[in-house]
Amino acid sequence: MMLRSFISLRRFAVLAAAVLVSLVPAHAGSERLGMLDTLQPGAWELRLREIGSQPQRICVPNGRTLIQLRHQADACSRLVIGESASEVTVQYTCRGRGYGRTRIRRETAQLVQIDSQGIADGLPFEFSAEARRVGACGT
Repeated sequence: MMLRSFISLRRFAVLAAAVLVSLVPAHAGSERLGMLDTLQPGAWELRLREIGSQPQRICVPNGRTLIQLRHQADACSRLVIGESASEVTVQYTCRGRGYGRTRIRRETAQLVQIDSQGIADGLPFEFSAEARRVGACGT
């Protein structure tokens, strides 16, 4: 019973935060996220920390692409929750498509750790992954 209450409380907190993000203009925080701009563009291999998952290759034109891995093609409003020289946390809302909260920790310009959760196409998602640059896009 206590676990069910905790999960309900967590879902409520995520939903409440998403509502707050939707009230923020799309340009809010757009000048920030400098750490993501230090990541090298190119082909990156994404390794989810899930049993049986296979590595995925994605083309990353800039580090900001890693914020919305479950909403890649969507134009979403973003709010920077936290930022340091090696880590950023961003909450985003994609009207009618869902929302998410992503934390990216930079280890090097070619290696990051990603934690993300939210709702995509009406379904919850949560993942933890390592992303590593493996070359140029298209190779």
